Amino acid sequence: MRITVARNGLRKNEIFFTSAYGEGRGIWHGAHASPLEEIDVEFELTQLFMRWVDIVPADKGESGIAMDGDRVVFTGVLEDIDEDGTGYLRLGESVLMFESLGEPMALGIFVSISVKEPGIYPIVV
Repeated sequence: MRITVARNGLRKNEIFFTSAYGEGRGIWHGAHASPLEEIDVEFELTQLFMRWVDIVPADKGESGIAMDGDRVVFTGVLEDIDEDGTGYLRLGESVLMFESLGEPMALGIFVSISVKEPGIYPIVV
């Protein structure tokens, strides 16, 4: 996914960004990122998510990224959840992988995942 760095945060390596899907923040894992720099990135969602608590059906049927207090909410299509709980959220052309527990959810629907601190990595081609 292509993002534009909006500004650096107060915490070490924290950045705020904008994208075609909305805006958010995360912890940057790359060389220094400057405001207004455009970067192709992938997101790392390291926490263990609970289905029906951290992952819920979305209010709207469209992909997006938004801030909700101190959390970042990724909304997209729930493509799959493997037997081991590994899930895949499609956000436009990007796919975010996550680990989850809990009751089954229908695949192919729009869901929102609330994330405390997503990792952001530059894609090196």
